[in-house]
Amino acid sequence: MEKILDWSKYLEKAAETVSEGIVMLKNDNGVLPLNKSDNIAVFGRIQLHYYKSGTGSGGMVNVSKVTSIVDGLIEAGVKVNEKLLEIYRKWDEENPFDQGEGWGNEPWSQKEMPLADSIVEEASKESSKAVIIIGRTSGEEQDARLEAGSYLLSEDEKDMLKKVRKYFDKVIILLNVGSLIDINDICKIGTDALLYVWQGGMTGGTGTAAVLTGKVSPSGKLPDTIAEKISDYPSDENFGQKDRSFYKEDVYVGYRWFETFSKEKVVYPFGFGLSYTTFDIEFLSASGEDILTFNIKVTNTGKFSGKEVVQIYVEKSQGKLGQPARILCGFAKTKQLSAGESQELSISVKKCDIASYDDSGVTGNEYCWILEDGDYSFWLGSDVRSAKKIYSFNQSNTVVVEKCSPALAPVIAFERIKPNKTDSGFEVSNETVPTSTVDEEKRRIEKLPTVIEYTGDKGIKLSDVKSGKHTMKEFIAQLSDHDLSCIVRGEGMGSPRVTAGTASAFGGVSDKLYDFGIPACCCSDGPSGLRLDCGTKAFSLPNGTLIASTFNRELVQELFEFLGTEMIANKVDCLLGPGMNIHRHPLNGRNFEYFSEDPYLTGQMAAAELKGLHSVGVTGTVKHCCANNQETNRHFLDSVVSERALREIYLKGFEIAVKEGNASTIMTTYGSLNGIWTAGNYDLNTVILRDEWGFKGLTMTDWWANVNFRSEEPKRSYYIPMIRAQNDVYMVCADSSAVDNDILNALETGIITRGELQRNAENVLRFVMTTHAMDRLTGSDDIVKIINRDESKNASDEPVVFYDIEKNLKIDLENVESRKGDNYAFALILKNLGWYKVTVTASSTQSTLAQLPITIFSMGTPSGTLTWNGTEGKPVSISCTIPMFSRFSAIRLYFAQNGLKLHSIEFELEKAEDNIELAFASEDQ
Repeated sequence: MEKILDWSKYLEKAAETVSEGIVMLKNDNGVLPLNKSDNIAVFGRIQLHYYKSGTGSGGMVNVSKVTSIVDGLIEAGVKVNEKLLEIYRKWDEENPFDQGEGWGNEPWSQKEMPLADSIVEEASKESSKAVIIIGRTSGEEQDARLEAGSYLLSEDEKDMLKKVRKYFDKVIILLNVGSLIDINDICKIGTDALLYVWQGGMTGGTGTAAVLTGKVSPSGKLPDTIAEKISDYPSDENFGQKDRSFYKEDVYVGYRWFETFSKEKVVYPFGFGLSYTTFDIEFLSASGEDILTFNIKVTNTGKFSGKEVVQIYVEKSQGKLGQPARILCGFAKTKQLSAGESQELSISVKKCDIASYDDSGVTGNEYCWILEDGDYSFWLGSDVRSAKKIYSFNQSNTVVVEKCSPALAPVIAFERIKPNKTDSGFEVSNETVPTSTVDEEKRRIEKLPTVIEYTGDKGIKLSDVKSGKHTMKEFIAQLSDHDLSCIVRGEGMGSPRVTAGTASAFGGVSDKLYDFGIPACCCSDGPSGLRLDCGTKAFSLPNGTLIASTFNRELVQELFEFLGTEMIANKVDCLLGPGMNIHRHPLNGRNFEYFSEDPYLTGQMAAAELKGLHSVGVTGTVKHCCANNQETNRHFLDSVVSERALREIYLKGFEIAVKEGNASTIMTTYGSLNGIWTAGNYDLNTVILRDEWGFKGLTMTDWWANVNFRSEEPKRSYYIPMIRAQNDVYMVCADSSAVDNDILNALETGIITRGELQRNAENVLRFVMTTHAMDRLTGSDDIVKIINRDESKNASDEPVVFYDIEKNLKIDLENVESRKGDNYAFALILKNLGWYKVTVTASSTQSTLAQLPITIFSMGTPSGTLTWNGTEGKPVSISCTIPMFSRFSAIRLYFAQNGLKLHSIEFELEKAEDNIELAFASEDQ
């Protein structure tokens, strides 16, 4: 069946998402929306380099075009000060954008153009309003820092604000950032309007312009609390530690902390966001026993049309456990309401969903979800601080909602926060966190799966299982030990079995498995759109923080239905996203990928994305499970967290994604959780995910993750703890067709059983049967036709060529010429991994002062830039050394200028790496 992907409607839906996710914090003096008569002076170099997303696996999307904020304003008919824009363009040419070097080493901000008073004064004579754009990127391997140019404004940025404020009566500041940055200097210097426009993907400028011009009234709400200082966040004391991070704040994360203990430290509360209009939120009624239904009427009382988000918070009985003062338990967004128009909404809250977890037995119900006796109150409003009490009920006795098994508790004692009620509110007290008493190995052995007797090949194909002709057990009985060792390993990156430039293939990764009718399924990054390292163009979506700020499940679901259709067009079965770790601290480098400080909002947004993908038959891998809340030393950091905090905060979003979003794939983390690296953590992967939540899908490791047994040092490519934990697939292996001695030896010695391998294989196969890869193998898959795409030719229109290389390779490039902004891509199948000398030979007839650079990307990472001057038409060779540590390596040449004729590219192995595990660059998905 043919499906149609209308690219123009895709763009419209993404821009609509951007508009609804923008959070307006301030709008004084009638500065917004802009008037048609306004002439706007735009300041800040990021007007020329809009940050569509952060970096790393969550942001590396090759796009045909990014609409910047200035582009969006001009396209919307706004008069922009061209003289000032040209000054910025000229300075930008003389001060090139700093791309950084290697993986995870991008600068968080760019050098700002120093502003002379004369430039600003001259601009103020022509323009009535000023727009200042401040930008920050973010990404893997490094956290933001409490320093100028990172979390804080740089001196040049502060100087820009002061001078613009001096000469302009009306100033608008836009924060093109992945997550929170410090706004104290902005508040001190002063501005009329302040908006978090976040990172909006390739249509960010279009969506932003729609808000600035009043085409759309802002309706985004803060997914995080903005406090006065970084030190005000309760996790600050333990954030950024190198070896071990104690989660002493426990369940008091974000607004849970501030509303309970530190209201005075809040600048803007969780859920806050202004509109061009005003709304009245009226509570009508509440009804129900086990499920409470709140009926609410929202009326637009202003002059603009717009949307409003209504939020419901619960104030639980303090009981013996102690509770945050407010917890988000429901929200809904209105339709577009015209002036004077009303809408009635219903929000349902299950009582079981507001239960708390007793990990100590203080209530007499150890390891249970409970509703303690006492009063429960519900608060309604447009943010956590403005919410008013609307309803209460008394729980006459403590009720056990669910009995659980003790799991994931820390093995190191530490103190956690607990509120102590006083006449004036709550003060901070502490209690000792309960530690684990579980015999983890005994638990695992007691639940060993039954071995399916080996039958050899009986001619049963996986399609026979899907059709019901044979059972899964009959099929798995055919698989040898070697087959089973292959099926638990992914192949990549850039496996030729699947779409070029993607993250991995899994499932049918050997010829024998393929002969059994097991297709190779394709994984691709990521949360912000398809990462296709071969240079194929894809759609870049708004980042996770912006998506959460929409508070609009239906809109997000619609957007991800478009993404799902794009995945089918590119033969991608599994998106490596959504990212859904908690914004525990504002400096986390990957906050841009994740949603919020609140687990309920996080889970709801993830579920909406999954529903959109599932509607067209593809899926997403929710990641990183769990407690991946900083980038500093992420491969070796041990997160020490109470069982209660894990279940109520750091696992809750994943639980919602599984139970409400029907998540079918989950990725574990790089790091350690209470002493065991999550890739080999049985309590996480089996006890909680499968036994308690009923998860039926597959789990995978992060790329080249460390794995360990408790009390052992972690190491990469260590399959045994992973297999025993029921983390089904190790991502990724250089060659998954080879018999792995570790697995076979472990089988022979009884360290693992054939039944455990068969169990993991069944998880993989059960998932594989539901994919488009299965349909492609059987010839019944959908075909997607893309229409109204904004480019005449896309890289995906041409097949990517693979070249075999043992130690040396020379590729003829005589037919390749550089064209500004274009790429030339191919892929290598390497016999030896290591460091390669790369020599490019090219010529040019341009002047000797011409600067003609080529950037070499290996697996999506810029690995070197070679620059030619004019060569009088003579071939000139330039070399650099790059690392290549993936057997299937996608190479892309990016041309920054026209006028360079290429002749050849040569690869020569300089240093082979015997220890591949140590050589791998960090390549997180």
